[in-house]
Parts: sequence; structure tokens; C-alpha cells
Amino acid sequence: MLVAVYYNNRDVRIREMPKPEIASDEILVKVMACGICGSDVMEWYRVPKAPRVLGHEATGIIEKTGEKVTRYNVGDRVFVSHHVPCNKCQYCLKGHHTACETLHTTNYYPGGFAQYIRVAKMNVEYGVYKLPSDMSYHEGTFIEPLACVIRGQRLAAIQKEDTLLIIGSGISGILHIQLAKLKGVQKIVAADINPYRLKLAEKFGAHHTINAKENLPQKLKEINEGKPADQVVICTGANQASLTSLECVDKGGTILFFAVPDPTVKIPVPITQFWRNEITIKTSYGAAPGDLEESLEILAQKKVNVTDMITHRLSLQQTAEGFRLVADAGESLKVIIEPNRV
Repeated sequence: MLVAVYYNNRDVRIREMPKPEIASDEILVKVMACGICGSDVMEWYRVPKAPRVLGHEATGIIEKTGEKVTRYNVGDRVFVSHHVPCNKCQYCLKGHHTACETLHTTNYYPGGFAQYIRVAKMNVEYGVYKLPSDMSYHEGTFIEPLACVIRGQRLAAIQKEDTLLIIGSGISGILHIQLAKLKGVQKIVAADINPYRLKLAEKFGAHHTINAKENLPQKLKEINEGKPADQVVICTGANQASLTSLECVDKGGTILFFAVPDPTVKIPVPITQFWRNEITIKTSYGAAPGDLEESLEILAQKKVNVTDMITHRLSLQQTAEGFRLVADAGESLKVIIEPNRV
């Protein structure tokens, strides 16, 4: 079979490797679609583990099942979660599933940018979701990223009456906008340095947009009756976004680091000011099974428009171009690879 091997954002190579063999408690999935995530192009995160086959938003059709697998059948259309928690450790029991050590060691092989993936026993038991008959493989690739957004907004406790500032209008930013709109948030402000993405933010439900090259804290106050935002969600790893966010949150407000800078960056937090004003900094990583189930339900009911977020559908042989598009963050939004395109 063919796979796309990642070395860095400018070096993705198509290679042949044997189709995976499965054990009695595993399944083999023919990958029909897999989105390129923003985290896939974070070189500080990916290059140290390269070369490898990336892709963690895979949907496809079950090609083969082991003789001990009873819940799924050949021909089932599925989304497969790449990471699954144990649901038994102290972190899982406290609701911190994404801190579970098991979650960080489970994966399917070799990765979503391959024609076939082997799904291990743990993932078969806890991480396979059947797609509704009217949900396309492309729509299914949004189950994982939307689930991450659901988790983030839940942890930040975003309320309808909040003024919500979303810094970064890429995939995660647009999903945050749509989910907040679905929840009835009254004032959603999106910021980005890319005019193309600001137009998309407005299209998908932002009430106001701000070019982040301008004085973002001041522009925000002009929009928000002289006040900063109750909630700030950072959806870009840009250093300046993290720094600016500290000036954009109101008293009693929350900053959610949905995306983070590289590990060498240290953010100088005005902790005394934050202490005096009871400002909270939260982080959110990944998605838990409950988040994935809620995401699947929202997408099944077409409550969030993901189809119009797809700007590029590429073959496996075009994966390098897909990574270039996502890394450049120009006039693209969601880029999906179709490993078995005929």
C-alpha cells in the first residue's frame, strides 16, 4: 500500500509499505478521508519524531475484522479515534482523560495518511464510531477536531452572555465560532492577521472581526462598550497572540490556551494583576470519549456546517501540497487527503 511519510512541512514523501496484518481482536480500515490538522504542521512537535506517517482524523470502511471482533463488520463506515484513555486511572476518574498515560500510548498504525490502517484492540474497544448513513467520510473527519473544541469550551465554562474573543481563525477558530454560535453566545469576536480567514470567520458566525495586526485590545474595547472580553480562546501558536491575549481579558474572565507556542517560549503573566482581578488561565488538550460522542451527535444533526469549511480535497500523492497549504495558512482552511482516491 501507499503511505505519505512526513519528514518536515516541506518534505513529505510517498512510499510503499506492506498492508498491515491484523490480530484476532483488531480491524483493518481502508482510509477514505483524513484531514490535515494544524498540529500536523507544528514542526517543533512533529519533526523530533519524524520520519513517520501522520494523520489522526481518519474515516473509512472496515476491510477486515479479526475473528474475536463482534461489534463491527466488514463494510461498516467508521471514524477511528487515534488515542483512547483507559477510563480507569485517577486522571480518567477525575475527568482528565487526556492526561491518561494510556491515551498517549494508543494509536492506529501506521497513520491516517495511508491507504489502510490497523486498529489495535484498545482502539477497537473504545475508539471506533460508526458513521450515520447520511454523513460523508469528509464530514466524519471533523469528529475529532470538533470534539477538541467541545472539550475546550466546556473547560472554559463559556456562557451565553459572554463576550468571546477567538484569536486565530483557522480550523479550530472557525469551529469555536460555530460551536459558540450554536450555544447562543451573544457576542463572538474573531481576530486573525489573514483577511481571507477573517472573511471566513464572518461567514461562519462571528459577530465582529478584527485584523490582529492592529491594536487588538483597543479595537476589542471599541466593539465591546469599552470592555475587554469575558472569554479569550487562543487558536494559534503565534507568540504575539499569547502575549496579546493577556491584555484582552476582563476582570473575572478566562483565557483558554487551545493552541500553544513552542516549548522554548515563556509567557510573562502579570500574575499580581490577574490575582487582583480573579482572572483564570486554562488549557485544553485533545478530546475524551464523551467529547467525541457529543461531536458525532452535533455533526449527525447538521448543527455545524463543516462541508463548507473544506477548501481542498487531495489525493495521497498530493499530500506534500496539502501540508504546504496548511503550513502557509494562506487561502485554505480544511485540507483533506483521500488515500484511496481512484
